[in-house]
Order: sequence, then C-alpha cells, then structure tokens
Amino acid sequence: MKNIKLMSLLGITLVSSAVLAACGSNTEGSKSGSTTQELNLIETAEIPTMDSVLNTDTVGSTVMNNVMEGLYRLNLKNEPELAMASEEPTISEDGLTYTFKIREDANWSNGDPVTANDFVFSWRRLVDPDTGSQSAYMMEGVVENAAEINKGEMETDQLGVKAIDDKTLEVRLVSKVPYIKDLLSLSMFLPQNEEYVTEKGSKYASNSDNALYNGPFVLTKWDGTGLSWSYEKNDTYWDADTVKLDDINVDVVKETSTAINLYDAGEIDSIKLSGEYVQTKQGDPDLKSEPTSSVFYFKYNQERNGQPTPLANENIRKAISMAFDKEAYAKTVLQNGSLPANGLVPSGLAKGPSTEQEFREENGDLLVYDKEAAQEYMKKGLAELGVDSIKLELLSDDSENAKKSSEYMQGQLMQNLPGLDISIRSVPFNVRIDVNSRQDYDIQMAGWGADFSDPINFLELFETSNSNNKASISIPEYDALLEKVGTTDLNDPEKRWNDMLEAEKILLDQAAIGPIYQRYNAILEKPYVQNIGKHLVGPEYSYKWASIKSN
Repeated sequence: MKNIKLMSLLGITLVSSAVLAACGSNTEGSKSGSTTQELNLIETAEIPTMDSVLNTDTVGSTVMNNVMEGLYRLNLKNEPELAMASEEPTISEDGLTYTFKIREDANWSNGDPVTANDFVFSWRRLVDPDTGSQSAYMMEGVVENAAEINKGEMETDQLGVKAIDDKTLEVRLVSKVPYIKDLLSLSMFLPQNEEYVTEKGSKYASNSDNALYNGPFVLTKWDGTGLSWSYEKNDTYWDADTVKLDDINVDVVKETSTAINLYDAGEIDSIKLSGEYVQTKQGDPDLKSEPTSSVFYFKYNQERNGQPTPLANENIRKAISMAFDKEAYAKTVLQNGSLPANGLVPSGLAKGPSTEQEFREENGDLLVYDKEAAQEYMKKGLAELGVDSIKLELLSDDSENAKKSSEYMQGQLMQNLPGLDISIRSVPFNVRIDVNSRQDYDIQMAGWGADFSDPINFLELFETSNSNNKASISIPEYDALLEKVGTTDLNDPEKRWNDMLEAEKILLDQAAIGPIYQRYNAILEKPYVQNIGKHLVGPEYSYKWASIKSN
C-alpha cells in the first residue's frame, strides 16, 4: 500500500543546490520594499505526469499535493486533516464501511462541483488493469475487491466504493486499516472529473492546460516537458482565504553551482544543499537541517530481459551490500547530515505498541560495511556462478550530485571487490522511471520516503506481488509474514509489530537490497519565507499555508 514515487538520486527532489559562489546569502527578514506574495523555487527533476493515478515519483506527488486535494491533506503538524471531506466519516460497527460527506463548497477549477462520483471514477481508473497504474496496489488489501479487479478477475464497478448521492461517498474496506486517513491524503486517492477526463482523452494531464484542479493552487506554464512551471492561487478553492501566496515559480536546475548562485543573487527563496557545498555555508543563519523518512538503497535486479542476472546470486548481493563505506559516503559525498543506513525502515518512523521503542533501534544494524566479509562473499558468489569476474551496470540520474554519488560507489565497489567491473549509466530522472518500469537495469540507487508512519510502508515494497518490486525479488517466508501483517495481525498490534521486525531481518539477511543512507536535508531558506509545510511522510511540501513576510 505504498506510493510508487521513485526518488531522484540522493533524494534531491525539491529546491536542491550547491555552493560555489563567493557572495553571501541575503539574510534580510523580508523582501526589501515588497509585499508581493510570490515564491521562487527550483526542482532537480521534471514532472513525469500530472495524471494522479499514474504518478510514480516525489516531484509529481508534491505538485499534485498543491494543486489537488483528496478527502484529507497533511497539515503543518504532519497530521491528516479534513479536506474534500466536510466532516469525519460515519463508520460501521465492524469498522469496514466508511461514509464520507463531500464539501458543498468544493469545486473544480472550471467551476464544476467536486462530487462523490469524482472519487468513484478516479479510484476505478486506478485499479483498472487497462490503466496500467503502478500505484494500483496501494488500494489492494484496503478497498474491497481492488486486488481482484487489478488482476482482471472482476469488473471495475465491483470496487468497494459508491456514490450514494452527489455529496455522499461510501467506501468499503477489506480489513481495518490503522493509517486509513494518511492513505486518503495521497495522490493516487485523489478525485478526477469523469466528464473532463473523458472529453480530453489522451490529452488529459499532458500539460497544465489539459488538467483540472481542486486544491489551493492551479498549475500553469507547464508544457509537458517539466522544465519549468508555476502555481497560481486557485480562487475556486473552498479554503482560498487561507492561501496567502499568489504565485510560485519553479524551474528545473540540475547543476548545483548554478542553483546556489541563483539563491545568493536573491532569485530563489529556498534550496537544498548537498555535498561539499554544505560546508561552505556553515555558520550562515539561513542554513537549516531537517530530518526526512527517506531511505536510499541499492536495488538489485535479479532478472533482466528474461534472463537471471548475477544479482540473482545471494552471495553476490551480500558482497556488494557490504563493500562500500557508508559513513565515509555520508560525510564526504552527501555532507548534509544524512546518516548511514543498515536497515530498510528509517529511524524516527514508528514505535512499538507496548515498548515505545523505535523500530530501527529495536531491529538494530542488519547489513553493515565489512570489506573482508564482502570479499569472502564475492569469492563464494563467483565460484557458484562458475566465473572469475562479472560486469554490472549502475543506473544513475544525470544530475551533478547523482553522478558524484555513482562515481563514489563505482570506485568503492571495484576497489574492494576484485572480479567486479561496474559501469555507470546516467540518464534523466524521467528516463530512469521508464527504465525501472521495464526492469532494464542491473543496479540502481533507489529511494523511498514514507507516506504514513508505519513500517509496512517500506516492507511491502518488496513483496513478490508488489508492482513496485521491479527487481524480481521473491522471498516466500517474507511474503507470508507480510500477509499476516495485513490480515490476521490487525487485531493484535504486538504480533503485527514483531512480524514486521522479523520480515525486515529476512529481507536483509538475503541482501535483497543494500541499504545506504537515511536522508537529512540541508536547507538554505530566506528568513522572509514563512510556513512551508515540510512533511516526513507523504508529499514532501505543502504551500497552502506559506507566505512571504512583508515589511
């Protein structure tokens, strides 16, 4: 039940940059002599799509979060609050049927009212196998018949969602879901206007003029390539009085030195720093450090073009997972406060139901840097494969920081593992999404940020049946545990917790992935920027409450 939001390498998905400029930051408390409510930002990756049921990445998730709205949205405290739903739902005695009332004053940007059928239509599109949504599994195990429909065993009208009337939505769940409100704030659960989508056909969501919006802003000036776009305040939004910003301008900038120059020149209001550039801003009052729930790891593709890869060998995977110095990588390449990761589930995400001990702390370090052990695993793996050496390709984004990261890993792996030859393939972010979906790679540095505060949000990524798997990972005992976590364990929180702990141990014991780091963000932000919502889970940013402090 996790959004397939592929992350730009190093997790730099919004306002990223670096520092080579000699000039200092503008630290004035407001834009001099200005009362203009306009924010200027940068991204390091394009928007792959604005169709909410097809969204696969963090950039798209952030954009949709600001121009669209589901039944709930995350507030500044990172809590789900009522959005398109006018009140908390009525819940049946068995806890499986939720009845929502849609706001009477909720409208689309073309003036049409937002109706219960908008949710029915969108959710059916999501699970329809003809749509081909990689996010369809988010509804599986949550909404009645979603899994069966996505497998082609039922028709879409059998989905457990119904419009009782224009403003009353009924949702039937498969089982109790502790984090249902968090789910309903995510992009794949957004509504869509059936008449508009049908009328537009293949043009729907192809650019900003061919989409409708029901959120705080409308998207403008996006031509479908994603190199630049703007947000404008949506006057038809039900809570428009809360929205202070009139405009947000976004440009894609992949060169970090260019980005920091723009910030220092006062042309950009908030950016992320990375690498050695963070050190040049130490002591700058604009510099902040922010934790995230994002964990990055090597994703090993075990089957490519219908044939097993060397990564189908467990010893080869263990060798690679233990052959690079994570601590040195975090300190010398990232330099933004990020921490080495020795497990999949991040620190700070969730605590046990009885002990209140954090998941990461309780499960400890599961796959650590150990060069000698890595070399032994490599020898075993090569012997089992009957070869003296192997060649593998490392898939990388084409941003400056991504290239530095890949080059570091290439050097570490080839230096520490005799018999391993690593080449680098650098591509634009949207191309990497396509390459991942076609499973046409050997290794990629993938990342995942939580949509809700539960370990299952990470663990479910690598179930055999998960459409996000895209690496031919299949561990029967792991699948069996996660099946219990989502069904019989729901009435026993302690057992559910323990089964998730065990599942992570199994995944890492087989080195199905190779954990690298948990991301922290180093942020430069002008003091006049107020109340950007920065979320540990779900979409990264909300601008609904943001403003520019005037003189």
